[in-house]
Amino acid sequence: MSTQVPRLLSGLVDDAAVFPPGNAPLPDAVTAHRIHRTAWYADMVGPLLLPASEIQRGSLSGLVDPAEGLVIGLIGDTGLDQLPQALDALAPDGVTARQIEAPVAKRGENPQPGLSELMTLAGRLDGTPVYAEIPLTFGLMGALDTLAEARAAGLPVAAKFRTGGLAAELFPTPVELAAVICACRDRKLPFKLTAGLHHAIRHRDPETGFNHHGFVNVLGATLAAVGGAEVDGVAELLAATDPVRVVEPARAHRDAERPLWVGYGSCSISEPLTDLIRLGLVNGGFEA
Repeated sequence: MSTQVPRLLSGLVDDAAVFPPGNAPLPDAVTAHRIHRTAWYADMVGPLLLPASEIQRGSLSGLVDPAEGLVIGLIGDTGLDQLPQALDALAPDGVTARQIEAPVAKRGENPQPGLSELMTLAGRLDGTPVYAEIPLTFGLMGALDTLAEARAAGLPVAAKFRTGGLAAELFPTPVELAAVICACRDRKLPFKLTAGLHHAIRHRDPETGFNHHGFVNVLGATLAAVGGAEVDGVAELLAATDPVRVVEPARAHRDAERPLWVGYGSCSISEPLTDLIRLGLVNGGFEA
């Protein structure tokens, strides 16, 4: 572990360069990911996230040397039934999927049928973590119960939630997100997040007017939840915009392993890294 990246932040940010709003071309994303993986801040960076549709099209062919052992996170954008084919397509390029992430339902749909299908796939894999993306709407708590029961039985499954998007209703309120974090805590269920976490501290986007969650807010809120705080206290940390208050819990636990929250995908590595340096949570210099 680098002395410049504290243990608390290890693997916090997955490289989602090819996804909106970054939309980097795949060759550029692969090249940049190699740089991230060898940089001084490499301990902070998770796998390169790639959509199953690109893998099935053979888009990685010629971009990677099978000997380099590229590790990715496979994002299921083709439907759950297509994920096995995408996994099979990785082998010729020497690529390994460290994790699989896939939505199990649209907003308002019952997530249980999709969960059942995804867990069947997880049972056929050799311990690869599988994250079920669950909408923060109908059937959420029942879906978390199902995941928690499967995980307790030894299946490597966990949850994933969206914290932003192109519409206001895709941004959960601090109370809504706090309730989800506490629900995962109560079930001993790890979770991932995606979308909207562009900066460390909660802020309003001047162009859209949307209030974005800060990823350091989420970190502090998760630490508080694991420490026994209930929804109101967790929500207060999620809603805070004072950097001093937000950073304090993270600084106090910088040498500990990050609990519960596995991490999140960001189309930019430089933005979160720059924020962490400015807040004094990462010790290093970086040129974006």
